[in-house]
Order: sequence, then C-alpha cells, then structure tokens
Amino acid sequence: MHGLTAQAESYRFAPPTHLRPLSPEYDPWDPIRSLKQFGRHTLTSVEFTVTNLCNMRCEHCAVGDSLSMTEAPHLPIDLILRKLDEVEHLETISLTGGEPTFREETIDRIMLPLLKYARSRGIRSQLNSNVTLDYSRYERIAPYLDVMHISFNYTEANDFHTVGFAHTARPVGRAAAERLYERMMDNTRRLSSEGLFVSAESMINFRTYNKISEIHRLIVEMGCKRHEVHPMYPSSFASELPVLSRNQMREAIEDLLDHRDPSVWMLFGTLPFFACGEDPKERELFLRLLNERNVTVRNDPDGRNRVNVNLFSGDVYVTDFASIPPFGNVKKEKLDDVFAKWQAHPMQGRVNCHCPSASCCGPNLLVSDMYFKDVDFTRRQALI
Repeated sequence: MHGLTAQAESYRFAPPTHLRPLSPEYDPWDPIRSLKQFGRHTLTSVEFTVTNLCNMRCEHCAVGDSLSMTEAPHLPIDLILRKLDEVEHLETISLTGGEPTFREETIDRIMLPLLKYARSRGIRSQLNSNVTLDYSRYERIAPYLDVMHISFNYTEANDFHTVGFAHTARPVGRAAAERLYERMMDNTRRLSSEGLFVSAESMINFRTYNKISEIHRLIVEMGCKRHEVHPMYPSSFASELPVLSRNQMREAIEDLLDHRDPSVWMLFGTLPFFACGEDPKERELFLRLLNERNVTVRNDPDGRNRVNVNLFSGDVYVTDFASIPPFGNVKKEKLDDVFAKWQAHPMQGRVNCHCPSASCCGPNLLVSDMYFKDVDFTRRQALI
C-alpha cells in the first residue's frame, strides 16, 4: 500500500492522499448516497454555469440554445462562496458552460477560486470541458480538480468535424477541425498520464449506437479512468435529430458490455431501463448492469441532490434538460431553501420514487415524459 501511495504522489495532478479515491464504490455525485444517509433527497451538489461561450457547436448540445458570442459580467465570486458556505451537506461542485476555459479571465476570476474553495473544504469537483484549447489552460486548473469530464463521440476526425460544428455560424474547415481533434486527444492523454481523473462521456444516438465499442477503445487508449454512457434525448439543438428506439439503445449497451475493457470504470446514466419495467429483456439488462464488474448506473443528480446556478443572472435551475423555469435566485435565497421548494413541488413528486433493492431513484422528468407518460413510478416496485 505504501508503494502505491508513493506512486500516486509522483503524478503532478494526483489528488491529495487524504481524499477518498473516486471509484464504482464511491461516486459522490450519485443522489442514492444522500438518500440512504438522510432518508430523503438532500442538496449535496451544486453545478455552476460559468460561461455561455464555446468554440464548438455540437449537434447534440443540451444547452446549445443558450450559447452566445458575448456575455454579461459574472456575479461577485465572494457572493457565490458565501452561498456555498450556507449549503449544509455540500459534497460536490461541477463547472459547466459553454466551454468553461474559453476565456482566461473566467479561469482566473471564477474557476480557480471555486476549485480552490472546494479543495480547501474537501468538496469534490468536476469540470465539463471539450479540452480542445491550449494545454496550459488545463494545466493551471488540474492541481485543484478531481474530475475532468470530456465529451467523446468519435472514431475519427471526420466524426468530430461533422458532429462538433453542426451549428456554427461560419463553416469550419476539415483541416481546422482535425487539428482541434488531435489536440483534444493529446490533451486528454497528457492529463491522464499526469494523474488527473479524466472521465469521457459518450452519447448513444443515431451516429454512435453501432460503433460505441470502437469509441470505447479510443477512450481507453487515451488513458481515461472512466467511460460514461448516456442516451441522447431530444433537447435544444438535438430536438430535431433522429431518436433511437429503446431496443436499439439496449442492443448498443449489450454490445458495449460484451467488448469493453473490464479494467475501466463504466458509468451509465439517464437510461430508460428500470428494475420495475415490463419488458423482461430490459430488466435482464438492468440486472446485468448491477452485477458487472466496474460498472455502475448513476441516478440522475438534477433536482435530487443537485441544482444549477447561472453565474450571470443568479437563477437556480433544478434540471438541465426539462423545460422548467428557474426555481429561485441565488442573490436573494439560500440554495437549500430553493432545493426544498422543488422537493415539495408536485412535478418532483411524479418521479420521487426509490427501490432500495435496485439502488434506483426512478426516471428523471425527461425520460418519464418521453417513454412513460402514463406510468406512476411511485406505485411500482422492482421485479428483479
């Protein structure tokens, strides 16, 4: 054990040794943990939208309609840190955008203070980035970061060009896209080799479902410690894209499980498959996911243990995807109070279920509305 500790400390971006390593047994972003601990959903995670700027315009982007060319001033960082002090059971923060590292001013004035605050309090942190910019930007952030979360849905530069710049105002040439693709992969390899926990997320959609195993192979080759897999649901830019059937999703996941590298943690989320489902093939897949080594199914944090704070307006949202207006504003309310209002709302009550035997908190609102409009999950129970 001492040798392993010494080896971990030799990596530039290895987390402090007093922090519990992230693993399939310890995922502090999963709301099932706080539900078990407190007997109810509790605010333990805060996500911040730190920019609306991005150098890409991915066709599947869940926040694509909010991206812009300019942005207003941020709220004072001192206010935000005071609001985090008020969250009684805070365990994790996440920084998202847009591309959070797009402006160096955002790194200096917003991101580094938030990440240093989290590290000083023992709170785990995640940055959602496309890692296509200069390595020096990520190098400054990495010493204070727990998870570098990237999006990776490609098998070659041509995929990246097609998917990543589908909604640009001006055409992006293939050569320019290829340079960004190579930089993204190089940055990922370098961050991974220097000890940072890189988690690559792939969407299961009409472009990826029949090559998800090849995407997984590239993610493993880049040294990522985790591969996240989520179905693509119709929101924002993706609202007009073809939607896979549940059978296609299930077959893609089964193929991935058959061909994955078992040494790499695989995390699945927002799946439309449940232990209480009527389809025996879907229940069989759910059971397989529960029992596979190094595989977890994360319950959706949004509205269960997490809220999103817009660092320009101060608006507080309870979900990234469903069309729900802000539930409060951080400038005049405590985040715990905003979260409590949502927990008491009838819309949350529709999907507020829990099957302890399946470690399942039920569907999020988007999955419920898309596949289970007439299903009352609070009256169902696990059949496995």
